[in-house]
Amino acid sequence: MCKVKLKVGFVLLMCFGLLNLNAQADTIRVSLKQTEKMFLDSNLLLIAAGYNVDANKALIEQAKVWDNPVLVTDQNVYTNNKFFQHGKDPITGQPMGQYFVQFQQLVKTAGKRGKLLNLASTNAKMSQLQLNDLMRNLKYDLRSNYFTLMQLIKNKQIAQQSYQQLTVLFKGMTGQFNAGNISQKEYLRIQSLLVSLEKEIADLTTQISDTENSLKTTLQIKGNVFLLPTDDFVSVKVGFSGDQEIVAIAKQNNPYYELQKMQLLYQQQILSYQKALAVPDITFGPEYDHNSNYIPHYVGLGITLPVPVFNRNKGNIKSADYTVKQQQAIAQNADIELQNNISNAYSKLLVVLKVANNDEQTFYNKYTEMFNNVLTSYEHKQISLLEFMDFFDTYKDVQNQHFQSKLNLQLVSEELNYHAGMDIIKK
Repeated sequence: MCKVKLKVGFVLLMCFGLLNLNAQADTIRVSLKQTEKMFLDSNLLLIAAGYNVDANKALIEQAKVWDNPVLVTDQNVYTNNKFFQHGKDPITGQPMGQYFVQFQQLVKTAGKRGKLLNLASTNAKMSQLQLNDLMRNLKYDLRSNYFTLMQLIKNKQIAQQSYQQLTVLFKGMTGQFNAGNISQKEYLRIQSLLVSLEKEIADLTTQISDTENSLKTTLQIKGNVFLLPTDDFVSVKVGFSGDQEIVAIAKQNNPYYELQKMQLLYQQQILSYQKALAVPDITFGPEYDHNSNYIPHYVGLGITLPVPVFNRNKGNIKSADYTVKQQQAIAQNADIELQNNISNAYSKLLVVLKVANNDEQTFYNKYTEMFNNVLTSYEHKQISLLEFMDFFDTYKDVQNQHFQSKLNLQLVSEELNYHAGMDIIKK
């Protein structure tokens, strides 16, 4: 008997140590809108992705710039024991020394400059879509953690309430047991319920801590802070005739789907640019030659044009063509995946919504009242231990299923919003 009491006391001490963790932390009451604002203002991954968008937009301006002209000069350095000797011979009057000056300008042919500008512009759009997709994923995680935290806290409150009620009952039974009015079996059975509840509360406390950690990481909150959701589960309204209506919306708003289409455009632009590289560029510019040509002052025009004999860029063109075909397959798969994901999420929403609509709050309120009555009846020996334990287990399961049903509705709604790329499910 002493061993049993010692074990229960240890579990009680461990459990209450876990329960007091939240009390030692700074509690911040936050609504879902407040967490989303904190998320947008402080998430470092979003900030980094935003800088990436700005960096790629700057490359558009760079792509507009022409290549700099090149200055080429050549002159005598040392002649007749003199450096940089120029001018005229004082005796003969003939010009002395030699220098050559030329300006060269590269002119890209086959529309290469415009194609590079298109590539830079498309790349900037892809970086924006990547930012939008990152925001979509983080927002989905944020909301999922927020609603899950709500459910875990409510489950913990039910378990704590049941624990407090059973503790009062157990204290009263201890006197009865010592007086020999109840059997050891009955006494230990109630004691086992308390131990089970202690373990359940400890498990819920751990789950709450893990969910809190994920939520705080998303919100970039450090330190011993406890986030307490202030919102409650709300009803969900579906205003669509079918999943195809949502698919049409998603194809305009889902950033991952749009990114795959943009990737296809980008690869097609690369293929076009590789074909243009097969056409040689031209370099031309005026030149002046002093005292080394057939006349003392020579002015001419230089033109440089590579002859595409050995390298016609065929390998790069073929590689780019295969990359386009590869991206076409990826884009088609993204289209199929998007439709299937929306169809699946929409079907789950209809099923969960039907269950939630049948989930009447008045039923659970009455069930809680009945539990209190059953507890009183057991204290007065009006029902047996078996009847009490059966009702107690059912009561906990019903309450947990109630909040699990509400959580499932929120999560599947967010899943559909996630695949649609926007909040299409109103709450």
